[in-house]
This record gives sequence, structure tokens and C-alpha cells, in this order.
Amino acid sequence: MTSDTEILVISGMSGAGRSTVAHSLEDLGWYVVDNLPPALVGDLIELVEKSVQKIAVVIDVRGRAFFDDLTNALADLAEQGISRKILFVDAADDALVRRFESTRRPHPLQGGGRILDGISKERVRLQEIRNAADIVIDSSALNIHQLEKKVNDYFNQSSDVDLKVNILSFGYKYGIPVDADLVMDCRFIANPHWDPKLRPLTGMDKSVSKAVLESANVEEFLERYQLLFDTLAKGFITEGRKFLTLAIGCTGGKHRSVAITEELVTRLANGKNLSNYRIQTHGIHRDLGREI
Repeated sequence: MTSDTEILVISGMSGAGRSTVAHSLEDLGWYVVDNLPPALVGDLIELVEKSVQKIAVVIDVRGRAFFDDLTNALADLAEQGISRKILFVDAADDALVRRFESTRRPHPLQGGGRILDGISKERVRLQEIRNAADIVIDSSALNIHQLEKKVNDYFNQSSDVDLKVNILSFGYKYGIPVDADLVMDCRFIANPHWDPKLRPLTGMDKSVSKAVLESANVEEFLERYQLLFDTLAKGFITEGRKFLTLAIGCTGGKHRSVAITEELVTRLANGKNLSNYRIQTHGIHRDLGREI
């Protein structure tokens, strides 16, 4: 087999968007096979590797035996020097419940119980492959078109960057993003919420950004974090990682985390990393505008 062959295993929670991810990859030129038994991955590659180099397989591994077969199949690929990654599509329980209710379909594992019972069983069975995933996409707040765009951002190879970094602001009171690779806590910074003039504004406003960035210890914090990120980025690139999500959190995801996210996007985009690698950054504000 050729070392140029690239295999992507797609798994994830039922209702999280595995089919949408598969269709998006097809549009990007991948050869996609749905519901392939893991034991047949090697046979599939033998059949198509001379004509296609990017192969994606959607695998339902809710059964224990299937996961064992998948583990063995991935080990065989590694021995043959074939590049393989695992993409896991996830979503919050409440989002999954709403989706099943809207389609009036039962969850595959709920049996005679509730939809949430099926979701809980599936999470337990998929925990091992989720832990092994190279990429986790959280589709909780995404519609189909937004999910397609996210897949395109991850796998469109027109860019020659070494590492694509999503820097995501969030509010801890709404939960930590499930697709975060690294989490930074900004709650040590003085909160603009307690300033009546700044409270109605957001971290996108210059006055709030100035207040956050000029707070005690913030500049030192950013400089130290850049040094840490530079070390991590070099390691990720060496290990073949192409995508990284940094989650920046404050209480509500409105002031501090937004300002810090914007500042990090600017610093990294301006090439202030210390090592000679190419990086593409993108800022996302998950909870901006969500406060009641």
C-alpha cells in the first residue's frame, strides 16, 4: 500500500451529524463508505488505494465487538505506515434529545426507555473511541450548513499552513466546549461586568478590550501562554496534528474571554510565534449574545 493513502474514521453520537460530515467530505473529494464493518477496512483500502488517496469510513461502534475490530484494524494500518485519524462528532444531551424529538425517531439504544436513556448508554459505549479521537466536533449549536462549513475549514487542503487553530471564547456557566483541545481560564482577570459603563458592552468593544488587556498580570499571562502554545504547537505538528481548538473561558463568555480570544487571534495571526511554522487562526465566540 502507498504511504500517501490517508484514512479518516468517522464516528460519534447518533444525531450529532455523522452523515452531514460524510457528505461534506464527499464534496471535498474524499471516497466515503458508510457503515463499514471495521474488520473490512483493510480490504477496502486494498480495493481502492490505487485510484483514491483520501478514504473516509463511517463506522458505528456502539457494539463492543465492533470496537475491538476497529482497534485491531487501526493497529494494522499503523503497522503498514498508513496515515489514519479518528473524527468524533459530538453534541450535548439536550441538543440530541431535541433532534430525535423533532424527527419523531427513537434513539437506537433507548429500547423501552427514554431518549435520554439511549443517549447515556451510547456515551458509555463510545467513550473509548472519543478519548482516542484526533478531532472532536461539537455540533450542539450548529445547523447543517454551519457543520458543513466547519468540516470544510478542517479538511480543505488549499491552504499551506502547518496548523489551523480555532480560538473559541465561552462562558463556564454554559459548560466547557466538548471539542476543546486546550482550555484557558480568564476568570482571574477583573470582570468588566461590575463596571456599569462596560456591563452592556462586550469584549469586541474597544473600551472593554482595553480594560481587560490592561488589567493586572494580563500581559505577562499572554506572553507566558504564547511561550507554552509555541511548545505545544511544535509537538502537535510533529505528531501530525493539523487542527487545534483553544477554548478561552470566563463566567459568561461576554467580556474577558472574548477580549482575550481576539487578542490571541491577532498575536498569532501576525506571526508572533517563536518557531518557524505556518499557522492559521480563527476566532469564534460561542456564547456571545447568549446572556439573558
